[in-house]
Amino acid sequence: MNTKTLIREMVPILGEFAVRPVQVVRALPDEWRQRRGKAPWQESDFDDDWFERLHGLLGAPWPCPDAQQVHGLLAEIGALLAAKGLGTGRHTYGWYSDADVELCSAIWCAVLHRRPDVVIETGVAHGISSRIALEALRRNDRGHLWSIDLPHPLNHKLHGQTGVAVTDACRPRWTYLEGMSRQLLPPLAGKVGQAELFIHDSLHTAKNTLFEMEQAASIMPPGGLMLVDDIRGHDGFATFARRHPEFETVLCSTADRAAGFGIAARTSAS
Repeated sequence: MNTKTLIREMVPILGEFAVRPVQVVRALPDEWRQRRGKAPWQESDFDDDWFERLHGLLGAPWPCPDAQQVHGLLAEIGALLAAKGLGTGRHTYGWYSDADVELCSAIWCAVLHRRPDVVIETGVAHGISSRIALEALRRNDRGHLWSIDLPHPLNHKLHGQTGVAVTDACRPRWTYLEGMSRQLLPPLAGKVGQAELFIHDSLHTAKNTLFEMEQAASIMPPGGLMLVDDIRGHDGFATFARRHPEFETVLCSTADRAAGFGIAARTSAS
């Protein structure tokens, strides 16, 4: 990290510490872990043909006739955020990033082809992945998205940007729950009973990722799917894969090779 980047990131933290010292002290260790962790993957472990494999897991046609539509939707979302004076992409929600095109494409096709009744998502930021899922649910005329999100813990000035990509037309199918997934995900799982699609894009530590995946697995039927973002920085996804042979896993590359996400598809009941 260069000096300019360090200064840019430290200024809001220092300002937040002045007014919310306890919150900052509690949040910093996990922030450090998700930035400094290392996963057991080699670059060669990531599959450049992951999108085709995803469609195979979904039992959907390939080439996909619906896949390109996500690009027009992302352009529309980008224009909406730009009109609000906001950017999209890497490090535009503080030092956090919006979902990239690959993850958005996976969400779009997973919802369209799986036609879930219940989708659970952790992590919202600007709400780009939320909007993609909701637009697909709206097109299906079926299903509901539950999003759990703890707004940026080290910069409260960003909290007003949370979910801004979600339009009023999408909100009837959306329930937003503010707080930590460790507190909110277990009761939500008990409430919905079953979820066909789970999207992890919250705190990217091994402990948190594994906790969320285990919770999702407990209510996921055969044919269900998890999309787990930012798996390069920890071994949480790998640990889950070892523990759960009933899930087939795929490591998905991104064009910039800076990020990467995992697919875990439930192929059997146990």
